[in-house]
Amino acid sequence: MELPDSYRAACLLGPEEIEIQQLTLPRPQSGELVLRVDVATTCGTDLKVFRQGGHPRMLQVPTPFGHECAGTVAAIGDGVENWRAGEAVVVLNSASCGRCRYCLHGRENLCRDLQYLNGAFAEYLPVPARFVARSTYPIPPGMSPEHASLTEPLACVLHGIEICSLSEPSDVVVLGGGAIGQLILGVLSASGHRVVLADPLAKRREIAIQMGAVSTIEPPESSSPSAILDRAEDSLGFNLAIDATGSVAGWELATQSVQPGGEVLFFGGCPAGTRLSLDTARIHYEEITCRGSYHHRPAAVSEALALLARRGLAVDLLLSREMPLEQLEEALRSMMRRETLKVAIRPAV
Repeated sequence: MELPDSYRAACLLGPEEIEIQQLTLPRPQSGELVLRVDVATTCGTDLKVFRQGGHPRMLQVPTPFGHECAGTVAAIGDGVENWRAGEAVVVLNSASCGRCRYCLHGRENLCRDLQYLNGAFAEYLPVPARFVARSTYPIPPGMSPEHASLTEPLACVLHGIEICSLSEPSDVVVLGGGAIGQLILGVLSASGHRVVLADPLAKRREIAIQMGAVSTIEPPESSSPSAILDRAEDSLGFNLAIDATGSVAGWELATQSVQPGGEVLFFGGCPAGTRLSLDTARIHYEEITCRGSYHHRPAAVSEALALLARRGLAVDLLLSREMPLEQLEEALRSMMRRETLKVAIRPAV
């Protein structure tokens, strides 16, 4: 596959400012490869980055951005032995060092030298050596690039669920019906758990039923959780409450929705600097467990690809639209208006 000298990429210049630029395409050096992007999907993090004009951990503007993608190996550098041009692969958006104590104990998502890769909203993506070695995976035969591009968010979901204490079928409430909330309830429902989803949008609640929710509800004010508790099998509350809103109100409602001995998973990240108010007496005397969940691990990535290959989730329900690279900004704004969950961007090389 012959590489062009330049390629089109969506570059983030500042808050809500995107420009499609023609960039020089570097030839892969030792250990590197170049990916031809077949599909890149939008997500809530992209929307956050678009609004903020950057991200304190992952990227600084001006820069190409986007991080969920699937594509075809276009070229490889010297020393790359595991991949060949023409192979269909998923390249993850982070790569751990493999040496720190977190990596050595299987907690690669907490790696002290975790590196991030952005630039998926483009015709090509140059892939650094660490990502080639540690964060590139083959797409199973027969899997579409649209489905393969969902590997990263699904891996995050699987990691979050894995760290919860779900040894038997449980009663779960998921707060937030965006793409992540839908994936969470889909995985839990397929695993035999009873899941209720709370979201203010009727369309998202309808999708949730198709994803396996036993019922849905418009979320009440966090100061009045009784409507949520009424949906639990036990009048005392749910076994597990998962926040996928990334809001303080969602976090507070989650802590109020579980029964004594229950568990709360804070999946959605709140804005930096925000603070959460907790009922300390309830946390203490009712032994409420609160957990945070961040990112994904290699084991979860492999599990996500296997689950997608088995077609175990109705992920097509999440892919609201397909748009060309030039309409990326409109795709993000449609998410901002809550008209779409995810959009599949086709760079159309």
